[in-house]
Amino acid sequence: MSAEPQRSPARSLAFIAGVALILFQGWLLFSPQQPLFERPIHLGLAMVLLFLYRPLEAPHLPRGLRIAVDAILIAASVAVTAYYLIGFERLTTRMENVAPVLPVDIVAGIALVLLLLEGARRAVGMILVWVLLAFILYGFWGNLLPGWLSFSGFSLDAAVEITTMTTAGVLGVTTSTSVSFIFYFILFGAFYAAVGGGQLFIDLAIRAAGRATGGTAKAAIIGSSLMGSISGSAVANVVSTGVFTIPLMKRTGIVDHRAAGIEAIASTGGQLMPPVMGVAAFVMAEMLGIPYVELAIAGLIPAIAFYLALLLVVDLSARRDGVRAMTADEVAATDPVLPRLHLILPPLVLIALLVSGYSAAYAAVIASGSCLVVPFLRKGTWIGRKELAEALREAPRQAAEVAVPIAAIGLVIAVAIQSNLALKFAGSLLALSDGSVYASLGLAMVGCIVMGMGLPTVAAYIIGAVLFVPALQDLGIAPLAAHFFIFYYCVLSMVTPPVALASFAAAAVGKASTVRTSISAFGLSLVAFFVPFAFVFDMGVLAQGDAGQITLSAIGLLASTSLWAVAFGGWCGRPLSWVSRAPIGLAGLIAVIAPSGSVTWLAALALGWGMAMAMAMLSRSRTVPMLFVKPAE
Repeated sequence: MSAEPQRSPARSLAFIAGVALILFQGWLLFSPQQPLFERPIHLGLAMVLLFLYRPLEAPHLPRGLRIAVDAILIAASVAVTAYYLIGFERLTTRMENVAPVLPVDIVAGIALVLLLLEGARRAVGMILVWVLLAFILYGFWGNLLPGWLSFSGFSLDAAVEITTMTTAGVLGVTTSTSVSFIFYFILFGAFYAAVGGGQLFIDLAIRAAGRATGGTAKAAIIGSSLMGSISGSAVANVVSTGVFTIPLMKRTGIVDHRAAGIEAIASTGGQLMPPVMGVAAFVMAEMLGIPYVELAIAGLIPAIAFYLALLLVVDLSARRDGVRAMTADEVAATDPVLPRLHLILPPLVLIALLVSGYSAAYAAVIASGSCLVVPFLRKGTWIGRKELAEALREAPRQAAEVAVPIAAIGLVIAVAIQSNLALKFAGSLLALSDGSVYASLGLAMVGCIVMGMGLPTVAAYIIGAVLFVPALQDLGIAPLAAHFFIFYYCVLSMVTPPVALASFAAAAVGKASTVRTSISAFGLSLVAFFVPFAFVFDMGVLAQGDAGQITLSAIGLLASTSLWAVAFGGWCGRPLSWVSRAPIGLAGLIAVIAPSGSVTWLAALALGWGMAMAMAMLSRSRTVPMLFVKPAE
């Protein structure tokens, strides 16, 4: 789908609406309003922007008819917003389930739901629309289903009231998060990209790691992780950084599907890396009711373990496959970094403000403002009207493409909670797993990955949190660990076959096989695939507890994921056979799952690292048993 309005008047109108959204959000930052005032305006502007930036694509229809359809949708978005503003006082003061639902409420409610369904279709495709329709149908005709799924169903009045007239549905936690957090960080990401921050990250990574073994792959991982942390979107990060990193990797001998797979997993992992993480992280903070900075701190150790293991596995794989490093001339061919090094200041401003205790929204706005100042510290990085206009277009566009789908997911939350489906689902999961923690976690893991097929991470996470978190908490798992568990697997679903959106995007950029790219990215993700089990059984991994416990947990996680990297990298001085890789990997897996400091944990680490060091020492001998090493080809 096109990301730009194709008609000049639409482009101008989109720019005006985008600036209006930015100004409105700036006003809210310093003058917060009632939920039923600020959320409808935010959502209304987002819908207008989405229909302008994503015009109807139906080549078989006359152009005039397509324009008319878009105009009707935009007018309907404005009308629904006006309904909330005109009826603000009544909607705010009415007694839920007591005050009557008026005909105008029903018309506006149905119109809003239809607009959100079409907006979700244009933003993320039909898979989310089918999920939304399934929940809507369940809300009306749940009485037709058997067993624990059955419930009496909503009347039309009740459905409209629950989903569109209160803060329990489309104007609930998802839209609240978009208003209060997501918009401001998207604003920062768009402004930072417009002033050249993304290219700086890539060039820094090349200068830092390009000459090392597997240097181009390491540069891609470092650069994509830095930019992914700012952008928070795996697919967007693949497209923006992959055009530079994938050809670079291919030039040094990495096959096309492997290069695309590395970019896919590196970009996906950016959603796990503080300080910004991804859109879903802001929703998680809202659902947990904790400051975002606490969530970012909790996610730091797992994210570091993820990327260090990823760097190690590409290093060992490069040694095994004979991938060359970049030459000095190739590194020197990148644009000089030193004259642009001051462009690193905006992310540092963001981090400093978050650590100092300022609100996430305020920190993001100040960091965005710094993007307009920092480039002028050196003449070579000055920006002009073109860069400013690009940022003013991109920020509202990206915000709209997130705000509309996650507002629509409010329908899922409302139906799941009001029908008690979430609690029934939790009970069913516990019964199916027979009360086993491992079985329940395994079922939740599979459920998140299945839901993540074709859905954006934030959509998969919200649905997963509503359905699975209550069951995990019933097993005694702490809320923070339960939410992080769901979050991680929804993120990793972006590279999990058969439907892996980040892998598909990387394959397209790298002109590689989609299937082989997906398999390659998934294989790389295995170095951290079971990390969520670690923080379920050891809260020190999420920086919870005293300093000693957190330190021990961090060391244990790094040591165990590194064992997995050795197993999947397949190199300890010489290429390893599966006879030696399998027990090293198994020891790493056991160490990840076992609580830090336990006998099982110590034994697994000792066995795994003992075998790895033995293989490294044996590799120096010419008489290494062929059972343990891979024969030369």
